Amino acid sequence: MLRLLVASAHVPGATGSGPGLHVSARFRGVPRSTRVVPEEHSPTWNETLAWPLGARPLHPTASLTLRLRHWGQSAPGGDLGATTVSLDRLVADPGLPLALSHVPLLDPRGQPTGVRVRVIEGHQLQGNDIKPVVTVFIGQHRFRTRIRMGNNPYYNEVFCQNFHRTPAQLSAEPIRIQVLDSRATRAKAVIGVFQDTEAPPRDEDVEANLLRPPPCAATVQLRVYRAEDLPQAAPARPCLPSVLPAGGKRGFVAAAVRVTFAGRTLCTRVMPPDANPVWNEVFFFPLRLPPICDEIQLALLGGSRSSRVLGTATLHLSQISSAGAELEEGTPGFLPCFGPSFLPFYGPRPDSDRTSHTPPGVAFRGRVLLELSTHMGPPDGCQRDAIAPEDVARAQHLLPRCRFGLCGVFYSATMVPAGPELLRFELSLGNYGDTGDVTCKPAASVTPHACPLFDGNRYHYLPWYGDKPVAAVTSSWEDAGHRWDALNLLRAACRRLEKNVAELRGARGDTQGDVGRRLLRQLGQDCRLALSQLEAQPTPTPLDAHLRAARLHLLRRVAAAVAKPPRAGWDTLLPVAEGWLGRLASLAVEPQAGVPDVLLWLLRGGRRVACARVPAPDIMFSPRGRGACGGLCGRIQTLFLRGSGAVGAQLRLRLWLGRVTDSGDLLRHLEGTLRVYAETYENQTRLLGKWGPRGLLGCSGFSDGAGNAALPRHRIRPPKGWRWDGPWTAEPQRRLLLDEETNVGEVLEDVYENESRRLGGDWAPAALPSTDASGAAVPPKEEVECPQGWHVTDGWRVDVTGAVDEAGWEYGASAAPGSPPPAWHPAEKNYHTHRRRRWLRTRRRDPGAPEREQDVAAFLQLVRAEGTGTGHGPVAGTEAWEYGSLWGRHFHLRPRAGDVCRRRRWHRRMVPAQPPPVAPLFLLEGSLGTEDPAEEDEPAAAERRAWGLSRTPLQQPRPLILCTFQRPNFFQLRCYIFQALELTPRGTKSTTNLVAHVSFVHVSQSTRALRDPLDPLWDQTLLFQRVMLYGDPRGVRDDPPAVVVELFDQDGRDAAGFLGGSVCTPEVWLDVRHRRPPRLRRYPLRGPGGLAGELLAAFELLHDAEDGSLAQVSSPPWSQGVFSVPPGIRPVLRLVALEVLAWGLRGLRGNVRAPSLEVQCGGRTLRTPAIAHLASNPNFPINAFLLVLHLPSEEEYVPPIRLRVLDTRDFGYQPEVGQVCAAEEEEEDEDDWWSKFYAAMGDTAKSRPGTDGNRLKIYSCELEAVPEFEGLQDFCQTFPLYQPGAHPAPGEDPLPVGEFKEPGVPPPPRRFQELPPSHPQQCLVRVYVVRAFDLPPRDRNGLCDPYVRVSLGTKTLGRRDQYVPNTLEPVFGRLFEVTGTIPLEKDLRVTLLDYDLVPPDQEIGTTVIDLENRLLSRFRAHCGLPSRYHTSGAGCWRDQLPPSRTLEHFARTRGLPVPEFSAEGTAVTFGDHTFLLSNFETGPPTHRHPGAPRERLALHVLRACHLVPEHLETRTLYNSVQPGLEQGKVQMWVDVFPASLGPPGPAIDITPRKPQRYELRCVVWNTQDVDLDDTNLLGQQMSDIYVVGWLDGLEEQRQRTDIHYRSLRGDGAFNWRFVFSFEYLAAEQLCVLPRKEHFWSLDETVLKVPPKLILQVWDNDKFSADDFLGEPPPVSLLARRARGWWPCTVQEGGKRRLSGKLELSLELLTAKEAEERPAGKGREDPNMYPMLPPPVRPEGSFPWVQAPLRALRHYVWRRHRGRISLGLAALLLLALLLTFVYAAPGYLAMKLVKPLDSLDFTGRKRHGAGV
Repeated sequence: MLRLLVASAHVPGATGSGPGLHVSARFRGVPRSTRVVPEEHSPTWNETLAWPLGARPLHPTASLTLRLRHWGQSAPGGDLGATTVSLDRLVADPGLPLALSHVPLLDPRGQPTGVRVRVIEGHQLQGNDIKPVVTVFIGQHRFRTRIRMGNNPYYNEVFCQNFHRTPAQLSAEPIRIQVLDSRATRAKAVIGVFQDTEAPPRDEDVEANLLRPPPCAATVQLRVYRAEDLPQAAPARPCLPSVLPAGGKRGFVAAAVRVTFAGRTLCTRVMPPDANPVWNEVFFFPLRLPPICDEIQLALLGGSRSSRVLGTATLHLSQISSAGAELEEGTPGFLPCFGPSFLPFYGPRPDSDRTSHTPPGVAFRGRVLLELSTHMGPPDGCQRDAIAPEDVARAQHLLPRCRFGLCGVFYSATMVPAGPELLRFELSLGNYGDTGDVTCKPAASVTPHACPLFDGNRYHYLPWYGDKPVAAVTSSWEDAGHRWDALNLLRAACRRLEKNVAELRGARGDTQGDVGRRLLRQLGQDCRLALSQLEAQPTPTPLDAHLRAARLHLLRRVAAAVAKPPRAGWDTLLPVAEGWLGRLASLAVEPQAGVPDVLLWLLRGGRRVACARVPAPDIMFSPRGRGACGGLCGRIQTLFLRGSGAVGAQLRLRLWLGRVTDSGDLLRHLEGTLRVYAETYENQTRLLGKWGPRGLLGCSGFSDGAGNAALPRHRIRPPKGWRWDGPWTAEPQRRLLLDEETNVGEVLEDVYENESRRLGGDWAPAALPSTDASGAAVPPKEEVECPQGWHVTDGWRVDVTGAVDEAGWEYGASAAPGSPPPAWHPAEKNYHTHRRRRWLRTRRRDPGAPEREQDVAAFLQLVRAEGTGTGHGPVAGTEAWEYGSLWGRHFHLRPRAGDVCRRRRWHRRMVPAQPPPVAPLFLLEGSLGTEDPAEEDEPAAAERRAWGLSRTPLQQPRPLILCTFQRPNFFQLRCYIFQALELTPRGTKSTTNLVAHVSFVHVSQSTRALRDPLDPLWDQTLLFQRVMLYGDPRGVRDDPPAVVVELFDQDGRDAAGFLGGSVCTPEVWLDVRHRRPPRLRRYPLRGPGGLAGELLAAFELLHDAEDGSLAQVSSPPWSQGVFSVPPGIRPVLRLVALEVLAWGLRGLRGNVRAPSLEVQCGGRTLRTPAIAHLASNPNFPINAFLLVLHLPSEEEYVPPIRLRVLDTRDFGYQPEVGQVCAAEEEEEDEDDWWSKFYAAMGDTAKSRPGTDGNRLKIYSCELEAVPEFEGLQDFCQTFPLYQPGAHPAPGEDPLPVGEFKEPGVPPPPRRFQELPPSHPQQCLVRVYVVRAFDLPPRDRNGLCDPYVRVSLGTKTLGRRDQYVPNTLEPVFGRLFEVTGTIPLEKDLRVTLLDYDLVPPDQEIGTTVIDLENRLLSRFRAHCGLPSRYHTSGAGCWRDQLPPSRTLEHFARTRGLPVPEFSAEGTAVTFGDHTFLLSNFETGPPTHRHPGAPRERLALHVLRACHLVPEHLETRTLYNSVQPGLEQGKVQMWVDVFPASLGPPGPAIDITPRKPQRYELRCVVWNTQDVDLDDTNLLGQQMSDIYVVGWLDGLEEQRQRTDIHYRSLRGDGAFNWRFVFSFEYLAAEQLCVLPRKEHFWSLDETVLKVPPKLILQVWDNDKFSADDFLGEPPPVSLLARRARGWWPCTVQEGGKRRLSGKLELSLELLTAKEAEERPAGKGREDPNMYPMLPPPVRPEGSFPWVQAPLRALRHYVWRRHRGRISLGLAALLLLALLLTFVYAAPGYLAMKLVKPLDSLDFTGRKRHGAGV
């Protein structure tokens, strides 16, 4: 049952005579209603409404609708208000009533709301030669922008639509934006669509509004071939022995691959358990272009149901594709593609659920062979398919393999975990080297066991010293050297360029040129080196080809650009170099690396506690040169191994990775001698006083250093290809024998005295009278000797602290005879059988004992003296044995009472049998072979059978590889810790005890603890004397060890809270005679929550050479028990005075009682008195304070001013309420008022350089709405008066008929104050109207023509003809001066109207200003105070009284004494304080016309009084036609000057900036390689080329060249000049383009766009539309002169393609320069500057229509004249032949009939027949 109790309501507009009221409620469509009560202001019902729920419980989305209605009236006219109540809290807890009070009722008819959509510009619209238009749908209303041209159109148009609806109804109205191509057909016109169903916030990033293309345009094919190196299955029950398969190997898991992209998830089939499963499946995903989703997420699933994620990987589309974002620089784009290549997967290890120390997601979990390709067109509906066999064979063919070697030399390890457990490090690459993996051959991948040693201060380290452990791993991977080489070359170029850019950013003067020249020279070298490698790089995959092409294109452009210095000066090089760096870094990625990361694990016993990952390309070696190697290849680096979110170890090591065949380079990096050993430990126990191998409970006869069973030394065999070098030698591993007392100056020894008794008997000494805390037998306290070099400070004493009785005894009862009690109790009982007490004594080191580090080194040096000094086989005697009380405990050299076990270490050196061609340590793979059972000797077998043990084959021991250094190099580290700045406090503690711990290699020190500072100033130098570093000192100089500084907050109970840490690099000086003192630097401190502050410190590492030169370096001064920072490094301090004006506190949240302010700076603290009554008076009792400080003279070292608000509670408790840091800012002069305005708006592009934006305060609301000015009613409050008996209509506010002003209550105590005159005053009012924005459209074109009208009383200013045409954001820059009598004419009305051709004009909106409140307000609101005093110029003082007289007048109005100025005017006594000009101005004024010091000081004091500053207020406009609905905003300010005070100063000129006339001359010289789009009659490709150009925004003023006809190779010659005249605002870097939108438009529309020149190349056609051939990127006009080739591109298939080149020259001239150097368009007169000759074109370049015979002569006769001549001759011969054939038969027949008829012997012709 749902019950609703309707109690009462509040109706402000109730009349008491209308119809009754009732509440209507609706739940699940069922209405309920209360009874009807009379209409009154507070009607009461107290009535319950109920709804049965039945079988349908409440849903979390259930709601209840309530309506307050008039009885008998229909909706919505009878509804007074409605609301909807959510029942989600009632669903969460049905038994808890949902109490609701003061529920607001909304107008059911809705409220007037305006929706405004502003279309600014478009970016990268798809298409060639498009004319985009934007259509906006706001609900059912349609709006349309103007048609623009190009792919990046600029609109800046606003559309408004008013609604009268509820918020729920309004949120359902969609906003849809559609971009169309006006040239295309209707079916192909849509370019993109964007839809938003909710109104976005005002500060939403407009770049995030991406247009969605119409349908899916591409399909992504992801091929999943197979996997490698999958993890093994974890044991099902860790508590029971796992049943392993034959050979001791665990099984594998069933695996599948899950792919997620763009909200769609597909999964392969589950393959049976295998290390290398094969799927051969392909997935199809739809892809929208450009892609919105960037990540393809892949997961490797395990288990029969694929319920467990083994590892994850991600493919980023931004790395495997290019969407054409770099097309402005000419970089080609390409669709997503990848592989075929392996992708590594990472995830948690199997033991992560049992060990909390293991970092999640860092372990290698296998690789998957993938291939990704993209083709245009939507998918055919199929989501998956099988891969063709030929594709599988092709992928396998592209993956050749070779052997790789990984080597790590471990130099130092510090900050490791403390404890008795042994530590070691593991180096692995994939599964190779992983000790927990059984699929790969064993390798020497772990360091020997080592015991952590305390450094004497805070941290623990591993004492490796001169014998550095080495790990070597051999593996097999794909040879992707061409990818790694190119990647490392680009990264090397980026690193050097980034370093040079950082130096260039801080360079000044001549140094800037030197740094710039070095940057260009080095960048050119890097580009040429990378180009030589990329040009010969193979491209086995499509992604390789695309990346190679993009890199080549970019490197060639950069190499050409750096060939000559910048023309505009070195100042312009920095942004260009930063752009180069960004583009190079975007291409310095390699998704197809294939090789997994190198993993470094810290092993503590059997657990993995910390890990670090190193990308393989960073340490990869390349035989192609040092530049192609990884940045960290063969170099010493510092790594931090992290576990569980904290640092687990700091490791300094050298890593090398490369092909085994190239491992000869590794030996060049190894500075020491490489030695390989085999070692084993012989174990014995003492039985009946004799030592022997019998009875080794829990241990075998031979073991390794951790106690694991191992082979005896006579059964250990050298690896294949190796031989022994010398006999077995017995010597202790002294690094494992260092105990907890090493490096400790004071030790507390304890011995437990034990007694026992029978029940009812007396106490007597126990069987073990003296034991330790664990119950192990130890010598009695009387026999405990003090070691050499120590002395006892006091005798043995009983420990009576803790849970013991007064004699120190604690009691217990044993569970079994002879066993110790499981628990101890402080009170004795009859059943207790044992008791013990603890005896303590303290011993300390002797003052004359050797230093700790020398003592440790001397102890470890005995190893070589005993073991290697003789060289005559094993060492006999007890010196080789190590003794201990129990197996697994700490061992020591000398036997002690109670030792029951001992061991000795045997080791033997190994060398290669033959000199290897590669590094010998890579030949140790597989050396951990299993022992042959036949080699077990008979004694060992007999012992095994006697103990009943089964035969378990043992492995050969891991080789011990050491890099040995004969002697160290000594260095001195100096750490100058000066101060910490802006620390983030820890928790809510009010007190701190800050200390800095500094760790370096294996030593550490701490600063002194400072109490209660927020910015602690230590001023302390920490000296690390004779620090041992091994290797070449030059290597230390190139790769210095890191200095780690950690800050902790210690609360006095030894519990430290980490605040932040920093990793610092010291300056290394090998020759201290050339040393230069370092400068203090700011190092960022990073804490648990991110950036935690900064550390001001310096570090230097000085080489302590044998010549004693270090002694010549002076030591830091000694002060107060510590070394302080030397004067040459310590900042120079000066005495300054900080004046604090603390007025009060506002807006404090929570239960704050009596807050006070604490100001801290430079180690000094100032605290104000507490505010006793915060609610009644939130101001401090005392407001002005002076704090004398010693601050650094250099600005970069000045600490911030920290303000803390503390609350005062009972018993003196003062919690911190909040804090903030304040810093001073330099002020500079401005050039004009508009620069100050734009700087205050944050638009630095429109403000002049050096303009300070803090001088002009811009309020986003009316001045009366600013909280600190109290509505300007601090003197008089205004109360509206309403007509009695008048009732407004429902939903309307009552109209006031007047106002009543009452003076405010003066603050106690009362004083006689000077009151302003109460009679009317004649005043001059200056109204500055700057601009308006967000105006609603009033004309049919979606714009308006606003102008300003100012009214005061009966006076009206503002003319209709001064309107700003066609805009919704007019910039007026108008000043209106009007006189009036206040208070008779107190209301100033500022109205904006829309100009119409035929009056009357429409009112846009009006704002009303009460001038009387501004004149009477004690905040001095009638004229804002500027930040500086100027006597002339743009910022001249405009008030009537100078600042000194204004201060006197202000003192009289506040009842204060008249201020007293000194004779020089540099000091003033105001109230109880004395102010100095030097407190406000640190030096002489830098601005022009500063004025007298007296006036400047008075202005500073006035501004400190929180008066109204020079400001600009933003006032909302309202219209009486649509009350309550904003009609835009206007930014303005008002100055009021009473006539009684004299004439005011000059007015401020806010006239808008006038653009200057410029002329752009663009000469089109030539084109090359332009696409050939036509085919002539002879079948040849050709184009009739011409070029079109126009300024962006002036498409109608386009110009075109003449036509280069019949271009057969894409080459065109023009020599044609474009001349464009435009107006340009240099301060704003915008073009001002006034133009008429239509021929019938009356006014021009002013458009401000960035200066860009648009050029296009076209193919001329006579009988069809011309063909678009390409366009270069938009040309910026900021450069005065430029000439070169611009690439032309055209869009095909969704991407850009290079379609030719265009040679241009650009020249930008002012109007005066253009007049002095005239030039005509094209080649017209005057043809000068430069003179353009007619282009040299082929003779055939002319239109064939004009001269067809000439066209035949050029295109037919010249090319085929030989063929034509031969054809004509052949035709002639053919005609003769045909004539002969035609006449020959008749002639022959005549000859045959009358052979002699043609003969005439007499010479006469015969006519008759024969005689």
